[in-house]
Amino acid sequence: MNQKSAKRNIDFFILYVFSFLLLWEWLRPVEQLTGTSSISSFLGFVFGSLLLAFLGFPLAPTAVLKLIYILFTIQSIYYGNAGTSIDLFLNDLSQNAGSILKGQWAEMSDSFRTLLFFALLWITTYLIHYWLIARKNILFFFLATLIFITVLDAFSPYEAEEAIIRSVLTGFSLMGILTFRRLADSENIQKRSRIKRKWMFSLAVMIAGSAAIAYAAPKADPVWPNPVPFMNSLSGSGNTAPDETEQSGFRSDDSSLGGPFLPSNTVAFTAEVEEPHYWKVDTRDVYTGKGWISSRQNEQPLNFGRNVPSSLFSFTEKVPSEERTSIVYNEEDHAHIQYPHGLQRIVATSSYRYQLNQVTNKITALNGSEQEAPASYSVQYEHPSFQAEDLQASSPEEADRSFRAIANTYTQLPENVPPEIRELALDITRGHKTWFDKAKAIETYFSSSGFTYEQVDVPVPSEDEDYVAQFLFDTKRGYCDNFSTSMAVLLRTLDIPTRWVKGYTEGTYLETTEAENRIYQVTSENAHSWVEVYFPNIGWVPFEPTQGFTNEEVPELEGITETSAEEETVETPAETPEQPVLEEPEQKKEINDASQEAPQLNAGLFLKTNWQNIVVILTAAFIIAALGYRSRRKWLPFYYIFIYKRDRQDHHFPKAYLVLLTQLERCGLKRKAGQTLREYAKEIDLLFSSSSMTRLTSWYEQYLYRGSLPEGAWENARNEWESLMKKTR
Repeated sequence: MNQKSAKRNIDFFILYVFSFLLLWEWLRPVEQLTGTSSISSFLGFVFGSLLLAFLGFPLAPTAVLKLIYILFTIQSIYYGNAGTSIDLFLNDLSQNAGSILKGQWAEMSDSFRTLLFFALLWITTYLIHYWLIARKNILFFFLATLIFITVLDAFSPYEAEEAIIRSVLTGFSLMGILTFRRLADSENIQKRSRIKRKWMFSLAVMIAGSAAIAYAAPKADPVWPNPVPFMNSLSGSGNTAPDETEQSGFRSDDSSLGGPFLPSNTVAFTAEVEEPHYWKVDTRDVYTGKGWISSRQNEQPLNFGRNVPSSLFSFTEKVPSEERTSIVYNEEDHAHIQYPHGLQRIVATSSYRYQLNQVTNKITALNGSEQEAPASYSVQYEHPSFQAEDLQASSPEEADRSFRAIANTYTQLPENVPPEIRELALDITRGHKTWFDKAKAIETYFSSSGFTYEQVDVPVPSEDEDYVAQFLFDTKRGYCDNFSTSMAVLLRTLDIPTRWVKGYTEGTYLETTEAENRIYQVTSENAHSWVEVYFPNIGWVPFEPTQGFTNEEVPELEGITETSAEEETVETPAETPEQPVLEEPEQKKEINDASQEAPQLNAGLFLKTNWQNIVVILTAAFIIAALGYRSRRKWLPFYYIFIYKRDRQDHHFPKAYLVLLTQLERCGLKRKAGQTLREYAKEIDLLFSSSSMTRLTSWYEQYLYRGSLPEGAWENARNEWESLMKKTR
């Protein structure tokens, strides 16, 4: 293979590599959305098909190799035993052919679907080869890729932000290279390396600059509403009650948990608080193995005015507390009242009545006979200060009669709950004696042991799989529902009364009022779930097992004198210290449930606030770099003269001579193909009216053929070399 052919093949190889990356973007959603576990087999087929096309294999051998790969892959995935796989496969083909003829598409087997998918990939790789070689235009496939991933981003849980960036960079690179090839063919432009390098450099700078500006520029909020809730409502698949909007972040049906959590950023309410706190909405008491439901669903609600019934009060008088007030300004009318732990009184501007569901503790506001949340209302509550010593001293042996009913209700578990869950609970709490120590051990267990917070890539348990068992022993990734439900079930296996609580975190800090109150904005992204544990003679106490979250009311292990060896090794989350009000936005960085902030958010905030300066700096740097590159013929000689001026040893001469040759080529004096160095030197001397190049070439040939130079050669040649370098300007 000659040098020209090799360069052409290198260009083609780069095109095929970019095409493979672009086609890969079609397979990434398949892996995430369908749960396909053999995606590497499809990638291998695509890679092999493009490689065979690049190498120029004949059509017949290529088809045979592809068929062998497809059949071997299907056999290894679905049939296993090679001896009977052919008969099974042929039988499968005949059955699926009959289903297709009858129009029964849903009856096709997985193996036949895989075969069809391989056929689709086969056709696609052939079309890519045709677009690259014959048409030299990949625009259609590039646009189809962008449309495909953006539609998936809008109508499915697939997050396509990174995919769009990758596709744009890859597609622009492909189109730029193919454009150069089309121009070179149509305009008879010689595909010289110098011209090609200029084109590729300009293309790379354009793509990199565009990507940097696009990343740094501010992004507008979505103009259109999320279409998924609307489509779900049309198909009847939504599970949102009439009084609970999708934007509120809540579902009326929690019986089937799992899957991605994709809330909108719609503002639910704004709150003015003395101190930040969680907001409760309702609770659940029955775990089904798949999610939560409420017992006694036909229980009559309890009507009340401003003063909350004592049955809702969350702890006894034994717990020290301070009376505080928070004000809620509703942005969405979702009918329910969100309230803090220890609620005592609700005060609205108009005459409202309230209904309390005594099972779920959900409070619904009534304006006349209509369910309607007040536009604004204040909640007065007792802010508890739970003491670890009191919680450790709490014992079921000293409980009153009402505790027996609470224990029977809030230690419920399904009969088929996996025994491994109780074994894990016993292992976590080994060495801990009190309920409080056991609850804290399980709460802190989720901060380690390989658990990760994840919103999108969260699977739904299969029909015979327990929701908690899947999270604890299989995936170990999820959001607040996974963490809180798992803690509640672990505690219930130890006969510790526990309930599942839904509500909101404190939200995002906005400002501080003149009265030293703080304003928080709460959106659907702040929807959250946590755990409350019942302690005899104390009441319901909140716990926060979800990674990255801090509830101010959760008691900490302080002032404990007796700890086991295992307890000392468990790290408990430090309580967030009280900070000056004006420093709160910088000091306190809470992580919202529905959108856990990644480490890149700080960089993103910096880019958003300084994007204009960044664009100016990048533009100036680009202009300076472009001007410097364009005028390099003028300043590079001085750079090399400075580098070699201090070098007096002879072994620097060959390097300096090659630099001179490159500089001559850079200024348009390129050596012709087949021209000897001596002939080239005479041509240069004739142009510059000197004999310096001939003498330098003579010494260089002596170095090439003899392997040595006369002593002092570089010292004698340096002045002539510098003179020629300057003349190239």
